Amino acid sequence: MKSGYITIGLTNPKSPTNVGAVMRAAGCYQVDGVFYTGERYARAAKFNTDTKDVSETIPLTGVNCLLDSIEEGITIICVDLIEGAIPLPEFIHPEKACYIFGPEDGTISQKVIDCADAVVYVPTVGCMNLAATVNVLLYDRLAKSDYVIASDALIRKSRDTNNKAKVKR
Repeated sequence: MKSGYITIGLTNPKSPTNVGAVMRAAGCYQVDGVFYTGERYARAAKFNTDTKDVSETIPLTGVNCLLDSIEEGITIICVDLIEGAIPLPEFIHPEKACYIFGPEDGTISQKVIDCADAVVYVPTVGCMNLAATVNVLLYDRLAKSDYVIASDALIRKSRDTNNKAKVKR
């Protein structure tokens, strides 16, 4: 199910709930690492919302500058409601990417936008929250890839332990 190399950059995330949900998405879509800037998340991190303990296998790292955390050869994609951006349905995902998201109550800095290889937005009426946007972006990447593994074995491995339902054929 893994395709390429994927990291996520979060610009000064406001909500520990959203960071926890981003980490859950990172686990579901096999992201290689999550980086964040700012102080707000670190102050609120005691309210752990990483319900699947993904941070034990995927690093969640605080950095001063997202651009400094991106390895050479990685395509930088900003994801936010920014004029002139590419609608996500039209976007072709690169093999190796760092997706940078804006905060819930602001946007990505112009400096970072100017360094991006592409700027993408999810064409919704109104804005989604940070975690919802990360989930939609990562699902879009998976849906457009050749690495989709669809099977009952994957369902059994992925579902909640209380879910034993089956489709009668």
